[in-house]
Amino acid sequence: MTSTPHTPGQRRHSQFRPCIDLHGGVVKQIVGGTLGTDDSKLKTNFVATQSPEEFAEMYRKNDLTGGHVIKLGPGNDQAARKALAAWPGGLQVGGGIQVSNAQEWIDAGAEKVIVTSALFPNQKFSLERLQEFAAVVSKERLVVDVSCRKRGDKWIVAMNKWQDLTDMEVNQESISLLEQYCSELLIHAADVEGLCQGIDEELVQKLGKWVSIPCTYAGGARELADLELVDRLSQGKVDLTYGSALDIFGGKTVKFDDLVKLNFSMRHSP
Repeated sequence: MTSTPHTPGQRRHSQFRPCIDLHGGVVKQIVGGTLGTDDSKLKTNFVATQSPEEFAEMYRKNDLTGGHVIKLGPGNDQAARKALAAWPGGLQVGGGIQVSNAQEWIDAGAEKVIVTSALFPNQKFSLERLQEFAAVVSKERLVVDVSCRKRGDKWIVAMNKWQDLTDMEVNQESISLLEQYCSELLIHAADVEGLCQGIDEELVQKLGKWVSIPCTYAGGARELADLELVDRLSQGKVDLTYGSALDIFGGKTVKFDDLVKLNFSMRHSP
């Protein structure tokens, strides 16, 4: 459900991908860099009064495909299942996905499962583990989340609520390897996640050069024009997630209805 048909020779345009971030069973918007084991240091931008399934239903009504439900820590399974049930086959799910439970989430209605930490036992990338996931749910049902933090001039994959750095750099080599076993990539720029201070333009531009499968970037989007910026920087190869800037998440700078309209016009533009 994540691809939009295009006529031959027509350039694909970046799309808006919605999200449902769950923390403590509730939809929240959190400053990504503050996620960790100590909740006293957690910075929360928004706590929803609407249920996860209400957000899922809103996305379904607006034909916003390829959105992701992310479970940030324990206590979110029931909320995630309700969101998936509200739109079977319309949402992806990530957070605590293991080889042992991946198929359960597909059976619960997830279009795809998203994996990160399980691919990095002891913070070291395991190709064998990636191959196991692909064997269990198929390449077509697997999304690899290579969320990262910038160190010097490199982006290093981060796991465990983006607190622990792994041994994988996000670059052409690693992207090409991962693409052999998954159908999609999700990349949170953890350093700017939840800050509404602008996207990591350099990373988006590089992703546009590196990726050959659908890829969604999240982190820092703050205005409507950011979708067109990502489209230009990535040549339409990278989609964009908005979070804390959106009015549905308490934001002041981007109206959900305006974004839906822009998304529709871009999807159907030549």
